Amino acid sequence: MVISRKVLLLNASYEPMNLVTAPKALTLVWRRVAETLELDHGYLIHTPRFAFEVPSVIRLTHYIDVRSRQNRVTNRHRIFARDHYKCQYCGHRGTAFDLTLDHILPKSRGGRTLAENLVTACQPCNNRKGNRTPEEARMPMLTNPSALYYGLEKVALRQAAEIRPEWRRYLFLEVFEESIFQNNDSAVSA
Repeated sequence: MVISRKVLLLNASYEPMNLVTAPKALTLVWRRVAETLELDHGYLIHTPRFAFEVPSVIRLTHYIDVRSRQNRVTNRHRIFARDHYKCQYCGHRGTAFDLTLDHILPKSRGGRTLAENLVTACQPCNNRKGNRTPEEARMPMLTNPSALYYGLEKVALRQAAEIRPEWRRYLFLEVFEESIFQNNDSAVSA
C-alpha cells in the first residue's frame, strides 16, 4: 500500500537519519522542511484535487544535531532488527505484525523504555511472562539485549537498501564496502 511505503530521510548534511512513511515525507516536503532528492517512480498519493508523486529520498533543509537526540525513545522496528525478528524467549521468527516488545523489568515495577530493557517477544511468550522478570517467570532469554547505538540504525538502513537500491548511494554503502575489502586485502598481504 502506498501510504505505508517508506521514504529515506536524510539530514541537511546528507547523513541518513531514519525511515518515514510516504504521507509524512510529503508533509515535510510540502511544509518546506525537506526537499525531494529521488522519486519513488510509479507511486502516487491522491487527494480529491491532486495526485502527488511519492518521494523515495528526502533531505531536511536545516541540519539537526542527532547526537543530542541519541537517548530518545526507542523505535520498535530497531529492536526487532537488533533481535533479528525473533522472540528472545522461544526463538519464534515473526513479523512486525505478530511480534511484540517486552519490558525485561516490567514498566509497572520501574522498568524504563530503553533498548537495554526491551526485547522482541511473540504474543504467547509476552502473555506468559506477564508482569514478571524472565527469572521469576522461569523464561531464560536466548541472548542478552544490547543498547541501541548509531551502528544499529545503519544495519537497519542497510537491510532496507537491499529492497530499495536507489538508497545505496545515500547510505554510502559502496564506499563502506570498498573500505572493508581494502582493509581485508591489506591484512591478508601483511
